[in-house]
Amino acid sequence: METVWTQQRSREEWISRKTLLGWGLMGILLLGLTLVFSVLLFYTFHSCGHSPCESPRCLELVASYLTSGNASALPCTDFFNFVCGNLTSGWTKESKNIFQVLKEKNQNRLRRMLEASVPWPPDSAQGKTVRFYKACMDTDAIDASGIEPFTQVIEELGGWSISGNWTLPDFNHTLKILMSQYGSFPFFKAYLKPQPSFPHMPVIQIDQPEFQIPFRPDQKNYPEILRAYLSYLQQLGTLLGGDQKIVLEHAFVSISITSKLLLAAKPLDQRKREGKLFQETTIAQLQEVAPSVDWLSCLRAMFSPITLSASQSIMVHDLEYIRGMSQVIGQTPTDRYRDHLQSHMILGLVSTLIPALHSHFQNAQRNLSQKLQELTGQSPITISIPRWKKCTEETGTFFEPTLGAMFVQETFDHSSQNAATQLFSEIQNALSKHLKKLPWMDEKSRREVQAKLSQLKGEMGAPKELLKSNPAKQDYQDINFGPSFLQTFLSCSQSLRERTMRSLLETPHRHSWKVPPWEVKAYYSISNNVAVFPAGLLQPPIFCPDYPNAVNFGAAGSMMAHELMHIFNQYLVPGGCPACDVSTLHGELLCLQQHYKSFSLPAGSTFNSSHTLLKNAADIGALIIAMQAYRNWQQTHKGETVLPSLGLSPYQLFYQSYAQSMCGSPNLQDSQDLHSPPVLQVHGPLSTIPTFARVFSCPRGTPMNPGSHCKLW
Repeated sequence: METVWTQQRSREEWISRKTLLGWGLMGILLLGLTLVFSVLLFYTFHSCGHSPCESPRCLELVASYLTSGNASALPCTDFFNFVCGNLTSGWTKESKNIFQVLKEKNQNRLRRMLEASVPWPPDSAQGKTVRFYKACMDTDAIDASGIEPFTQVIEELGGWSISGNWTLPDFNHTLKILMSQYGSFPFFKAYLKPQPSFPHMPVIQIDQPEFQIPFRPDQKNYPEILRAYLSYLQQLGTLLGGDQKIVLEHAFVSISITSKLLLAAKPLDQRKREGKLFQETTIAQLQEVAPSVDWLSCLRAMFSPITLSASQSIMVHDLEYIRGMSQVIGQTPTDRYRDHLQSHMILGLVSTLIPALHSHFQNAQRNLSQKLQELTGQSPITISIPRWKKCTEETGTFFEPTLGAMFVQETFDHSSQNAATQLFSEIQNALSKHLKKLPWMDEKSRREVQAKLSQLKGEMGAPKELLKSNPAKQDYQDINFGPSFLQTFLSCSQSLRERTMRSLLETPHRHSWKVPPWEVKAYYSISNNVAVFPAGLLQPPIFCPDYPNAVNFGAAGSMMAHELMHIFNQYLVPGGCPACDVSTLHGELLCLQQHYKSFSLPAGSTFNSSHTLLKNAADIGALIIAMQAYRNWQQTHKGETVLPSLGLSPYQLFYQSYAQSMCGSPNLQDSQDLHSPPVLQVHGPLSTIPTFARVFSCPRGTPMNPGSHCKLW
């Protein structure tokens, strides 16, 4: 098999042979002795310092690299194709990038743990976790219970005119029960969350709800979308025993209510532009703005451990929406309209509880999703997720501490924990040293970043309290496994809300993870100055203690460095660093924009270089820092290994590993994604880093070694 070295150097060797023909015999002999001596030194050094890693993990990685790579592509011309070519050539819209593949592997691990025949004590945390999953999977028992479990819920809410046993309920009474007992928010969302600024004390926040129809009137095919939702709601009401004609009327009014609420709501981007993300007010003031809701009564029921009064301070994220919402609720204060409001709330609750209901309800939701996919090309409700995935997700939601501990114990042992922590420390130290090399940053800003960096905490695998504690201690005593799965589901929901609230009230200053341990998404919390790397991400092929360090620094190390680079975001935005050398900074950022624009993209893919500027800057800085950290590591450690059969030096392996983690199709890109397409995430950073060109011997002027380089970092 032809290696990268034979591809790169064939032309240079041909020139060397032509030159040798003109030399004298003595010159040839001397050159030959020199070459023999050099080869002996090379192999001696290679065998001592760069022995091949032949562990099963390494051999699996070699196979993956050989399968995905395109050996006919030239690294200096198209490195993305060289690393990912055999994958991208067959990719379609249904294809997956490396993170999606890893996420599916983690889901399958969770499934195996939940379905394993382990004799957990029935009252233990693990026993209850597995018991919930199995109850969720028992669709025969769920179907056998029929609609009776939900009929009991309707009676608790005061009844429903379209299915009998009707007494006109009080609107605020129903709303209060929905919020406090079922976690359902048909008109607004209320939750407890730490304040964004220090001291991060928990505060009640009021926001827009998750709308039942997540489309605005300017959406393409909007009338057809409304008809699809109308048919869906009519089917739900009919399944619950309502007359088809009466249900149709109530469903129509419910959609009308949702449409009016949508018109009152401002999109998040617009609120950001207007500087109206949230507003501090009191419950009494909110009562004046939105009198249709009994705010004090509803919030007292929702947040019962907290003593509330009318003077309580709260945060409202869209006050104009709340005002408009109140007008929609109180626009026609007749008994018939109150009847319709009750139907709107019940239909909304049914939709949120469908995973715990009869399969007929799930079929109705699936049919709606298929119709919406035809009309919009995308589906807000997932249609093809197997039942085991849904049940695994629900189990993870309600039993995250226990399931997370089980996952970490199986996939992220102490050696992985220590290796990841050490890797992060190397990255952190390299960035700290590199700060002095930023010519555009003033001394005061440099000290600010240095202080933030020295205080920054990296959390690996799982939250510390989960790693230290015994999952059996999570006994979930307040969860009742009822005769129906719906009752069990509702009990778990209530238990989760209470646990979440207690956690916020007991430790308001502690950073709470935004992702479960089995997720594949890392993040940096600006307010807490914490970088989080879950165990689900720190898995092969991204990270493994058995791998050569070049692989770990190239993939996982660059990801860690990327999260740390977000510390600089506030200094890179216009006006963010007035004391800096603004002219130099602006010039380098403009250079990056032009640099990314210079690359051609695959047909059908687009991107906005200004939209992705901060992510592009972080990608480049991350690679520079990760490489510097790897160099520092090499200076203090011996015995680095390489992957066999690839013909790649450690530095080449570093860049190969980075690019491998970026393999993906541009068609997979989310329209809201702030990252550049995968090919630009590879070519953009690597072509602006001189070290890459040196280790791959890229001639000046080739695509991966352009004539000039941006020097932001």
